[in-house]
Amino acid sequence: MTPGFYFSHPACLEHDPRVYSPGHPDTPERLVVLEGALAERNWLGWQRREAPAAAEAQLELVHTAEHVRRIRQLCAEGGGAIDPDTFVGEASFRAALHAAGGACAMVRALLDGEAGVGFCGVRPSGHHAEAARAMGFCLFNNIAVAAAAAIAEAGVSRVFILDWDVHAGNGTAEIFRRRADVLVASIHEAGLFPGTGPLSDAGSGAGEGYTINLPVPAGSEEPLWRGLLEHVVLPAAAAFAPELVLVSAGFDAHVEDPLANCRLSTGSFTHLAALAREAARAAGAPLGVVLEGGYNRGVLAECVCATLPVLAGEAEPAGGPAPTAEQAGGMLARAAAQVGRYWPL
Repeated sequence: MTPGFYFSHPACLEHDPRVYSPGHPDTPERLVVLEGALAERNWLGWQRREAPAAAEAQLELVHTAEHVRRIRQLCAEGGGAIDPDTFVGEASFRAALHAAGGACAMVRALLDGEAGVGFCGVRPSGHHAEAARAMGFCLFNNIAVAAAAAIAEAGVSRVFILDWDVHAGNGTAEIFRRRADVLVASIHEAGLFPGTGPLSDAGSGAGEGYTINLPVPAGSEEPLWRGLLEHVVLPAAAAFAPELVLVSAGFDAHVEDPLANCRLSTGSFTHLAALAREAARAAGAPLGVVLEGGYNRGVLAECVCATLPVLAGEAEPAGGPAPTAEQAGGMLARAAAQVGRYWPL
């Protein structure tokens, strides 16, 4: 049996913001280098699957029809700038359809019991895209579309989304802000783009308590990230009892990433992957991972190659024991006090 499924599509290489923004960090080479490294390792034994295009009805589970139409039309007209960071070309709409469709197909395969874990090596990324707004390199919110499709199409009752990208997953949080069937937890660098995700923001209305924002200071290292996951996020997730666990996996909290200031190592990400794996295993839920950021190409490839075997339970994380509360620092106590208002920790 395959350790897991790897979903991708050639269209994801055709989206290139450099046509309108030379020097843009989100390049097709991110995936070229990543998939070259995986190919050298025989894809780690994972089964490759082609990501289908999402149906527009699936996109509209979380996005407005007008937003989908605007992106389609802008790309059909040759593309251009959406905002100072986000650009599309003629091929970008097709790439974005396959990015979201890959996430949906991965979730369907997992829920059908074909494998216990899946990974989507797709772009453009998704976690910044809001219901009616593309931003932060993101056009459609791939992981939110997949979560909503699992609920609407497969009858899943509860989905847990963990976002460890160094930038706050504002789009995912806003899309599910008022819902109690999706628990969203984001660990991110405070003050970094997009400037959202304060600790005090726990969602709204019926969704209050179902958004967990954990902003960490610039320069934060592995003990704080692991401590927040082990002592705050995962106990809340266990109480939520998800039927599906999804991860927005950005690798831009790495010390060598050019767009942020945190200090994780490749080994740190293997620990995050192990914690996500154990959360899914404890819940008896499948685990799906969707690529987000990571802008040092070599580091991105290294991190994904190191984390996939851990996600599949074929390897253990590299490095030392779990951090103590003292090592994690005062942020852990503040986070526990906030999240503990809603969940037993």
